[in-house]
Amino acid sequence: MARPAQGRNRRTVIALSAILLAMAGLTVAAVPLYRLFCQVTGYGGTTRVATTAPAQVLERVITVRFNADVNSALPWTFRPAQGQMTLKVGETVLAFYEARNNADTPLTGTATFNVTPQKAGRYFNKIDCFCFTEQRLEPGEHAELAVTFFVDPAIADDPGLDEVNTITLSYTFFLAPSGFPAPSGFPAPSGEEGEPRGQAGHETAAAVTVN
Repeated sequence: MARPAQGRNRRTVIALSAILLAMAGLTVAAVPLYRLFCQVTGYGGTTRVATTAPAQVLERVITVRFNADVNSALPWTFRPAQGQMTLKVGETVLAFYEARNNADTPLTGTATFNVTPQKAGRYFNKIDCFCFTEQRLEPGEHAELAVTFFVDPAIADDPGLDEVNTITLSYTFFLAPSGFPAPSGFPAPSGEEGEPRGQAGHETAAAVTVN
C-alpha cells in the first residue's frame, strides 16, 4: 500500500514543480508582454513608434508640453530645452532635452516615458528617441538628447479626442540596470555639448504629456 502513496506523492511534487516553473516563466514574460501591449494599444499613455512621417498635415494644431524627472538613485540634472511647442497634426518636429551627470563617476541612465492624457498615446508617434538606448555620461558631462515625433492625423477621426488640444510628453531617467560604468560598445548620447540643434526631421529623442 505504501508504493501507490509514494507514487501519488511523486506525481504531486512533479505537478507542483511544473506549476512553479510556469509561474516563474509568466513572471519573466509579464514585463515585455505588457510593454508590447502598451506599444500596440497606446494604453497607459505609451507612445507609438513610426519609421516614416505621415503624408498628410492637417490645419488642426496641438500644443505639446515637455516634462522631465530623475529618479533619486541617479545624480543627474535633466530638463527639457523648451517649455512647449505648437505644431500641426501630422507635422514632424524635433525637440530636445538636456542631461548632465553630477557625479564623480561615469553613470548610465535609461529613460521611461508616457504622454497625458493617456488616451492620446496611440496617436503620439516617435520616429527617433533617446529613450530607445541607454545613455552613458562621464563625470560632469552634458548631453543634448533629441526626440523626433508627430501627432497622427488619425486623431482627427476619433471623436473621443476632439477636445484634446494639449499633450504633455514626460520622461523619467533611472539608473540603468547595467549599472556603472556602462558596458563598452554603447552608442554615445545624442547631441554632445556644443553641437547645434537640428531642424525638424533630424534623428533625436524626447518625452511628451497630453492634457
